[in-house]
Amino acid sequence: MDLIYKSTRNDNETVTASEAILYGLAKESGLYVPSFIPKMDVSLEDLSKMSYQETAYEVLKLFLTDFTEEELKYCINSAYDSKFDCEEIAPIVKRDGANYLELFHGSTIAFKDMALSILPYLLTTSAKKNNVKNEIVILTATSGDTGKAALAGFADVPGTKIIVFYPKNGVSPIQEKQMVTQRGANTHVIGITGNFDDAQTGVKKMFSDAAFGDILAEAGYQFSSANSINIGRLVPQIAYYVYAYGTLVKNGELACGEPMNVVVPTGNFGNILAAYYAKLMGMPIAKLICASNDNKVLYDFFETGRYDRNREFVLTTSPSMDILISSNLERLIYKIAGESGETNKALMKSLSETGVYEITDEMKAELSDFWGGYATEAETAQVIKEVYDNAGYIIDTHTAVAAKVYKKYVAETADTTPVVIASTASPYKFTRSVMNAIDPAYDEKSDFELVDELSRISGVKVPQAIEDIRTAPVLHKTVCETEDMRKEVEKFLGI
Repeated sequence: MDLIYKSTRNDNETVTASEAILYGLAKESGLYVPSFIPKMDVSLEDLSKMSYQETAYEVLKLFLTDFTEEELKYCINSAYDSKFDCEEIAPIVKRDGANYLELFHGSTIAFKDMALSILPYLLTTSAKKNNVKNEIVILTATSGDTGKAALAGFADVPGTKIIVFYPKNGVSPIQEKQMVTQRGANTHVIGITGNFDDAQTGVKKMFSDAAFGDILAEAGYQFSSANSINIGRLVPQIAYYVYAYGTLVKNGELACGEPMNVVVPTGNFGNILAAYYAKLMGMPIAKLICASNDNKVLYDFFETGRYDRNREFVLTTSPSMDILISSNLERLIYKIAGESGETNKALMKSLSETGVYEITDEMKAELSDFWGGYATEAETAQVIKEVYDNAGYIIDTHTAVAAKVYKKYVAETADTTPVVIASTASPYKFTRSVMNAIDPAYDEKSDFELVDELSRISGVKVPQAIEDIRTAPVLHKTVCETEDMRKEVEKFLGI
């Protein structure tokens, strides 16, 4: 049966998978969601014998039903190749009592590579399928990792341009250097004086501006998105949770059918939503543990059923999670609202106008699969040192938030179900914060001195992504106010 996609804000707006990937965002700022969640049609035992590429195909074929087998395998095999530094693509390592799913072996050393390596292929294939003649402009807001991964994925891809907005003072030095040194004639990187939420709001505003869309079309352009609001970003992320389960079975950590818990450091809610979709597909996932940093809007939501972004925005050492408007949560809200576009639209209108919405008790009861926790800055640093001291394993600040929340979860629930912690970035991406957590004396060293010291104490070779930016020239120097984001887009596109 062909799977279609619906808008979370209009029950009557439906599109094919390739159209949803092309458009990125639905009308009225809605998000595209599958009309139903398909069930896995291969056995858990068979999954445990599959490569990452084979697993990805089994997942993607169920969600992207207007793609042929040949098209999907081309996209998958083009994405998951030697760009990744290990054959497994997403290996699991067991350290300090937990299974860490390492999602940072791609070319930009963060989990965004897992989806953004394949999105350019899905998008250009979608354009051909729909006879698109316009040049596709990827418009993206980033809290640090999406930007570089999207830039790397789309650099010099024919028929595309990519514009990335990031909070000028809200990313790590390594993250910023990775973005502003990006090569590619079709790439443009812009710092804004606000935070990530400001960048994301500005991007959504341009997407939903119909008059601007007409101006773009007249100039031969159309927008699409590389953020996880694009279903072409979200669906490939489901694959690595399916693969993780198969890997634990293969490693003898789980028997077929035995449940696992999943812990995800969460900002925009896309990564944990992918795990939830894997569960709905029939994967034996028990609890979905949502880990927040000091920007704990999601923790408060799961505790109270009230989403309230009216709070201080905290700059933390886990900047990719410094988010107060978790866009992908809307997809979950739509589901627990009985898939009512009208109900969801009213809640999102309340969030836009007042910064708050509150779900009903009936909706809150639908969230029993989730458990929310958070880690403070001090706790995040403490657990980096603890895991290093206990296991000689160095984790980044975002993974550390998840590790600490998992420890809190076990202490509170005594649940010892085997666990997978989504390790979302290499420690090399946040070298200063990681090394200061291990020993504050490291603060006296320069960023690249710390890189070399991290390699020495971890025994892990410095990733090529870091070597590439040691001496790379800064190519993108634009910084703008949030109200000038559209002007910068117009300037780059020459319209």
